[in-house]
Amino acid sequence: MDYMNKVSKLKVIYGDYTLGLRGINASGEEFSYIFSYGAGGMESLVIGGREWLYRVPKPTFWRALTDNDRGSRFHLRSGMWLAADMFLNCVSTRVRIDGQETTMHEAPENNRYTPNEVAEQVEICFTYETITTPSTQVEVSYRVSPDGTILVSVYYHGKQGLPELPVFGMRFIMPTEADGYIYEGLSGETYPDRMAGGIPGVYEVKGLPVTPYLVPQDCNVHMGTKWLKVHRSTTRNNVDKGPLAGEKKSYSLCFASGEKPFAFACIPYTAEELENATHQEELPPARRTVVTILGAVRGVGGIDSWGADVEAEYHIDAEKDISYSFMITGA
Repeated sequence: MDYMNKVSKLKVIYGDYTLGLRGINASGEEFSYIFSYGAGGMESLVIGGREWLYRVPKPTFWRALTDNDRGSRFHLRSGMWLAADMFLNCVSTRVRIDGQETTMHEAPENNRYTPNEVAEQVEICFTYETITTPSTQVEVSYRVSPDGTILVSVYYHGKQGLPELPVFGMRFIMPTEADGYIYEGLSGETYPDRMAGGIPGVYEVKGLPVTPYLVPQDCNVHMGTKWLKVHRSTTRNNVDKGPLAGEKKSYSLCFASGEKPFAFACIPYTAEELENATHQEELPPARRTVVTILGAVRGVGGIDSWGADVEAEYHIDAEKDISYSFMITGA
């Protein structure tokens, strides 16, 4: 069987509360993805036998406060987004098989399917509702092609009466600490109002550096990114020899921009973990990789740290819609 025949269809597995997809990617590696109706998102992303997800990816609305955020009392105006970031309710799930809307195929209705179900394209869309006042919704769609490429489309519905957003994007937590990453975009740490010194190019970062501010805060955001490739050589699978046998073989996951470049951060901590530490030594040991793919980022200001706000053009208006997309592939 030649390669084109191998990738012409996705194998679809209709679970009781999950939808599974399997196939072979362009590199000849097997992939398997699991989407959970109960957990409200993508539950497993396995490529070449290695798992890339530790938690279900969810929309993110919060960044750890910067010194300038505290100085301008931004957190007192927009603090509800921290709660929305931590507690998000998935209110509906839609599935399209080859463009046709279908049910979620829960038990016992899913029993009518055979082990040999296939499709040319599968799209699953999760709708989330925030616990803000007023509440609003975010839609996240995963469209999977036979070669394993996942097109992720994210749509935030603006709602009148909501305070400014710190960020808006998707957070992916990986099972182990990455060895580093490569990206094409602007050099160094950049934010919407701190881009003038960034030089376009391809850059490699060793490890997962966290800027050693006296008080931990948001850091290592990179604007104007075309693609990001994250490298790991360890897993949580006890039967995976990996570096324990002296075979430190790296494997990668790639995030590529859709219609426009994205911003990202790749560090060992969530925004909440950074927020909870008042000094560097209070941060937990680095165990995992937290990748945030961002469609909107608030500026950091810096005119002074005693009350001056970020300039108006670098705010994120939560009353307006926000949409962006990106692709996930094995690399």
